[in-house]
Amino acid sequence: MAAIVLTRNLQLAKHHGSGVVGVLCLRGYSAAAAPPEDGPRPLKTTNPAAMKRGTGGRSSFNGIVATVFGATGFVGRYVCNKLGKSGTQMILPYRGDDSDVIRLKVTGDLGQVLFHFYNLEDPASIRDAVKHSNVVINLVGRDFETKNFKFKDVHVNGAERIARIAREAGVERFIHLSSLNVEANPKDLYVKGGSEWLKSKYEGELRVRDAFPNATIIRPADIYGSEDRFLRYYAHIWRRQFRSMPLWHKGEKTVKQPVYVSDVAQAIINAAKDPDSAGRIYQAVGPKRYQLSELVDWFHRLMRKDQKRWGYMRYDMRWDPTFLLKAKLNSFICPGTPIGGLHPARIEREAVTDKVLTGVPTLEDLGVTLTTMEQQVPWELRPYRAALYYDAELGEFETPSPPKCIEARDELRLFA
Repeated sequence: MAAIVLTRNLQLAKHHGSGVVGVLCLRGYSAAAAPPEDGPRPLKTTNPAAMKRGTGGRSSFNGIVATVFGATGFVGRYVCNKLGKSGTQMILPYRGDDSDVIRLKVTGDLGQVLFHFYNLEDPASIRDAVKHSNVVINLVGRDFETKNFKFKDVHVNGAERIARIAREAGVERFIHLSSLNVEANPKDLYVKGGSEWLKSKYEGELRVRDAFPNATIIRPADIYGSEDRFLRYYAHIWRRQFRSMPLWHKGEKTVKQPVYVSDVAQAIINAAKDPDSAGRIYQAVGPKRYQLSELVDWFHRLMRKDQKRWGYMRYDMRWDPTFLLKAKLNSFICPGTPIGGLHPARIEREAVTDKVLTGVPTLEDLGVTLTTMEQQVPWELRPYRAALYYDAELGEFETPSPPKCIEARDELRLFA
């Protein structure tokens, strides 16, 4: 039988200039037909996370409630900004003082950014942080060991604990940030025993995969950007020995493929929205490969225009035991935050060549357009330029030539 629906519109017409007659517009359709588009729609679920609101942007809600562990870190700040920009509600666990995390309040609209105090070794606090989320992102990591947190505590036990609790809470997507070049037994180059950092990252991947089989793992190379620990590591005066730069084999046998932090953050956002990325591993590398010696020379040219005045040279740090002693002393005196980020674990890791595995997808498979170092690095290193108080005239100094990228055939000859 036909159903009679009273439409919302009420048309009013004047009759002879005095009375007002209401005209009701009626529309009929069969009971078997679909209801009108403007009618009430049945809810698929009562979960508020599935109810999108708004037209997009920071003042809307895209249906994702994401818990971001490590939000106060270098990569975490970029991830939170991009999540908030697309209308994601964020739960940001933090430890320490709330002043470290309060600046992330502006990444989303009112009520979209929620903070939660937690401890990595307290399962109850982790469970409270993820129980309302459908996406969990783990960005927790340490560049150096401290008295309270060793590499295994953070990269292995902590990552496994977050992944396990997320699976028990019914979280749909889990994204874990690991590292490029991870392996069970990395070759020792400068520090005896190899990189413990890479070992712990490899074991952490295995634990995360066991705890959350559909986890998405992203393996980034060295990440650069504002407030990074790559460009500013080589720019710091503590990394040099007087006016010289010690590198393993002068940096000529190390090949790096750095990636811009915004590209990594965008890949994490795209992975959270792409169901096909579940259970896959992605390599986060830049578009070009460089010898470390070429990169460091370029950084120096960008920071120090007059090389004759400042002086500069590279040398093989294998024959300088005082540099390793300096790094160990730096870690001993400043165990919480080594000056300039200089410590033995970092020196060992910087000597490792980036290995990009064939057949493993990269950021481009997640729809990310990669940023080249030539586009971004000159702006990042501008504050470190010598005699910054001097306002150079246009064209007074020659623009430093960019580093030469290394081709595959040259790389094979390099390690022959």
